[in-house]
Amino acid sequence: MKLFWSSRSPFVRKVMIVAHDLGIAGRIERVRKVVHPAKPNAEVMAFHPLSKIPTLILDDGQAIYDSRVICEFLDAEFGKGTLVPASGVARWQVFTRHSMIDAMVETCVMWNTERSKPEGRRDDEVVQASGVRAASGLDALERDKGFYESGLTLSHVAAASALAYLDFRFGTLGWREGRPRLAEWFEEFSQRPSFIETAFADVY
Repeated sequence: MKLFWSSRSPFVRKVMIVAHDLGIAGRIERVRKVVHPAKPNAEVMAFHPLSKIPTLILDDGQAIYDSRVICEFLDAEFGKGTLVPASGVARWQVFTRHSMIDAMVETCVMWNTERSKPEGRRDDEVVQASGVRAASGLDALERDKGFYESGLTLSHVAAASALAYLDFRFGTLGWREGRPRLAEWFEEFSQRPSFIETAFADVY
């Protein structure tokens, strides 16, 4: 299998954490690809029409995306299919929580892009609003009793990747302040070998 990959993407990291947990990371060839909203990547678009990563390419050439679908595929094919409950209320809770976390990450990626623009091109209202939305998502996780009471699910992997991205790109944000339960959970998750092996890096 091949994975269109970046060492800076929180969505890619989510996939790689799952792959390491399942013991199949060595079976996935990581192919570094740079994608940018203003510069569609023709190689990636041959498999993902919208030029997005991560994209997983199976041995038969079939492409699977996005990160949630790839994680579910890997868990179903090589694991026990337990990252997402099979049915019932718990299934929709995991999906809903995961959706919120992914939206928070998308907000943070946009936030980082916007704040990096030079003065005059930067939209300060977008920067401020992104911070408000990210804080709201973090507060929701801090209050989410089900998040701390359930076993490992896809939403936990997504949360770990999201929080690591905040440390990576927003080191002075202080997201742990006022969120002791989330901070403690993240500290524990950070000890997992799969998390350590997938550390972010600014490699282009």
